[in-house]
Amino acid sequence: MFPTISYLLEYLFGVPINLPIPTFGVFVVLAFVLSYFTFYSEFKRKERVGVIATFEQPFFNNGATAADYAEYGLLGFLLGFKVIGACFDLDLFWQSPLKYIFSLQGSWLAGTLICLLFSYLIYWYRKQEMLENNRKTTIVVHPYQLMPKLMIWTAVWGFLGAKVFNFLENVQLYSSYSFAHYLQYSGLTFLGGLTFGAMTYLYIGHKSGMRLIDLADIGSPGMMVAYGVGRIACQLSGDGDWGIVNNTEKPFLWLPDWMWSFRFPYNVLNEGSYISGCAGNYCTILPHGVFPTSFYESVLILTAFFIIWINRNRIRLPGLMFSIYLLVIGLERLLIEEIRLNYRYEVFGMHLSQAQMVSLLFILLGLLIGGYTVVHRKRAPW
Repeated sequence: MFPTISYLLEYLFGVPINLPIPTFGVFVVLAFVLSYFTFYSEFKRKERVGVIATFEQPFFNNGATAADYAEYGLLGFLLGFKVIGACFDLDLFWQSPLKYIFSLQGSWLAGTLICLLFSYLIYWYRKQEMLENNRKTTIVVHPYQLMPKLMIWTAVWGFLGAKVFNFLENVQLYSSYSFAHYLQYSGLTFLGGLTFGAMTYLYIGHKSGMRLIDLADIGSPGMMVAYGVGRIACQLSGDGDWGIVNNTEKPFLWLPDWMWSFRFPYNVLNEGSYISGCAGNYCTILPHGVFPTSFYESVLILTAFFIIWINRNRIRLPGLMFSIYLLVIGLERLLIEEIRLNYRYEVFGMHLSQAQMVSLLFILLGLLIGGYTVVHRKRAPW
């Protein structure tokens, strides 16, 4: 596996390059960037065809509002606390990048200074707006201009949701943890991040005058991109999102071994046994081959995304895009959980993981929304 970019570059080009940047982090950033531009593109497309429209926002002649300071100050604090904090403590960061990123460790001083800098910048920017819009009480805002605010708050609440769902998914494991210990050493659950992030996105968009169903349609392709690329991060780094042991014979001879059963050498979690002769921070390999479930998920989700993206102009009924998204995500995760090792809850005589319960809810909602949309279809407004 490729716990850092150095491992990946050496594998691709055969040249050892000392670049200890975590592969997982790089692909998570890539997932955010690609998702951002997918959302941005859909907002502009939906405005262009008349599904959503510009709206007026109160303009305050006294400059930045408390919400402005909270949003941009928080973004500045996070950048300073984690990014600059990691630069000042590289040894600790490289020992375990994931634990550092999702812990309370960082530079409080840098976070505070960057927070103040961002707060001043938003104050200065709003002051310029005030001079340009003298005597105006409102300004016209395009929906795509909400993207910075959406990015900040969905990331914050999505992170909290991923932590909460991870705790519920591994409640027995974390029952003896203190709160600080849990924040430092626990993992993240995608469905939790998706749920909390989606609720935040819908709340902000609805407050700005857009219909919930249109917001759901707009966000569906972007969320698929984030999920698919995020699963590439899991696969390349070996972050533990693999499946159960797979000792069965490969069904197709042409299929590479790692696509069927893989031992994840040099995984970022250091799970398994020591690799003889290895030196460095990542020197373990799983004792038995397991299903590379992250790879399966990334292929399925990104394939579905490209099909939907190519045909997005044909999907005109409000709510249909969202129902397709729910069905794809729900069915994919429901099935993949059958070959993953997770804690199971007994529900009506069935043993289901938390992800499967959420997936069943997604499937039910997808069927209800899709069925209602088709049965009560009207001529689309565009």
